[in-house]
Amino acid sequence: LLVFPEATLTGYVFQSREEAQAAGVDLPGRVCSLLAEECQGTDLLVVFGLVELDGARIFNSTVLVGCGGLLGVYRKTHTLCLGLDRFVCRGDVLRPVRLVDWSIGMLICYDQRFPEAARLLALQGADIICHSSNLPEGADCYADMLNVARACENRVSLVSANRVGIERGVRFIGRSQIVDCLGRVVAEGSRENEELVVGEIAPELSRAKRVVRSPGEYEMDLFGDRRPDLYGGVAAG
Repeated sequence: LLVFPEATLTGYVFQSREEAQAAGVDLPGRVCSLLAEECQGTDLLVVFGLVELDGARIFNSTVLVGCGGLLGVYRKTHTLCLGLDRFVCRGDVLRPVRLVDWSIGMLICYDQRFPEAARLLALQGADIICHSSNLPEGADCYADMLNVARACENRVSLVSANRVGIERGVRFIGRSQIVDCLGRVVAEGSRENEELVVGEIAPELSRAKRVVRSPGEYEMDLFGDRRPDLYGGVAAG
């Protein structure tokens, strides 16, 4: 599983909607076809970000590609007043992509601030969450806390790919992470260098939501012990 940052293909720091739209990509399109060809004969899955064109609308999207072509598209559901997000439509679907052996959820950057998004993906059976981001200076809380929290509270593995370098005066902080379903950081990238951050995780462990340390004395059911009857106010707006 190879995960790239948000807006990998197109860039993020746009000054107008017209500029962002001009950089947009139709899906599945030539890029997905080329990547699918590169994946032939392998089990490789690739997640990367772009500006997606859909008629007159544009979205901040990530796509999942394998040897079978385009396997899934996620449109960023939480947007803020920054860069590309100022000009895109918001997505309205939070659903993992179900493959033969496991299930992959996708989130983009600012989505990670909202625990409900990752929780919903986990409740729908996501074994791993791919988080593509363009985190600028001042956003270290993602690598310091949020990635680990989202993995631990949902018992899902998480891969967070964040860019480095400068685009139009905006500096990005790197610190890409691979986090296992217990919330342990398996690997972390640097703040400055483009690099391949490699780690091994076992996505199938994400399915064990019920943990028995000592029968009858120390047990927990991460999803079974929830109290959704008390949570109505969370989504009340």
